[in-house]
Amino acid sequence: MSQSSPRVLVVVQHDGTHCSPSTLSTFSAAQQLATLCAKCPIDALLVGYQCQPVCEELQQLGIINQVNLVDDEWYVHPLSERIAPVVAEVSQRYSHVLSSATTFGKDLMPRVAALLDVGQLSDITAIESADTIIRPIYAGNAYARVQSSDPIKVMTVRESAFDNIQPTEGSTTVTRLQRVNSPISTEFVGQIMTESARPDLTSAKVVVSGGRGLGSKENFTLVETLADKLGGAIGASRAAVDAGFVPNDLQVGQTGKVVAPDLYIAVGISGAIQHIAGMKESKVIVAINNDPDAPIFEVADYGLVGDLFTIVPELIENL
Repeated sequence: MSQSSPRVLVVVQHDGTHCSPSTLSTFSAAQQLATLCAKCPIDALLVGYQCQPVCEELQQLGIINQVNLVDDEWYVHPLSERIAPVVAEVSQRYSHVLSSATTFGKDLMPRVAALLDVGQLSDITAIESADTIIRPIYAGNAYARVQSSDPIKVMTVRESAFDNIQPTEGSTTVTRLQRVNSPISTEFVGQIMTESARPDLTSAKVVVSGGRGLGSKENFTLVETLADKLGGAIGASRAAVDAGFVPNDLQVGQTGKVVAPDLYIAVGISGAIQHIAGMKESKVIVAINNDPDAPIFEVADYGLVGDLFTIVPELIENL
């Protein structure tokens, strides 16, 4: 299994050209972990096809000791069924294996843990020692301290809990590995990419979210206009998604995306605990709601009680 001495591996999420922001946050978590493990080395595992630009980006970070590169047409589409066997094989040389708690990591890492016959430490928000982490439970209303005795610790990291790693001076070697063939019954058919001029929801510095209080898909344009004025991304509560106001990839909350922007504006959102779990780590929270007893005001730094159809247009005009 793993080496007797600690060694950290980060599984890289990328688009073939750049690392995802969530991976940069995962490297930050890895750096904290390495410090707790007597400054043990940090390596990266990059799996893909024609992804040399990503490899060069990783080399520029400076904190990575070695990039394990698996570049093969077999991995042109990031299917977890294909990637998991190579991650599991490489992971046997490491004490800790980290990936982001995004859709990519949530799909991939449980498979890796199963192949290694170990448990998984999911959605971690803090690292206390080489074998002890903190993670949210009960929709973020409580935090659990979890200790693992597994020889290989498989972890997924919550992006909003760690800052992006900053490049430093350092040398990085690149080791090319062969693909790992494994029989799978999954076939890639296609994907539909959402094109948007707005920043990505999970990495935006400003997020404006709308809820059921907007009343209709047409009224949701108020949220979009306010977000555009602020150069931010748009989000939504589950109620707004279920009502068909916006697609479900914009949902913020326990069953959606977790965000922690510098500014979060909640428009017509009452503040169910599932929604609050996905945005309460935001630096500044502004709530607009006509119900003064709405739960959202309990976590808001600034609350505007009134008719959103009056307040939001005034905000847009003044901005």
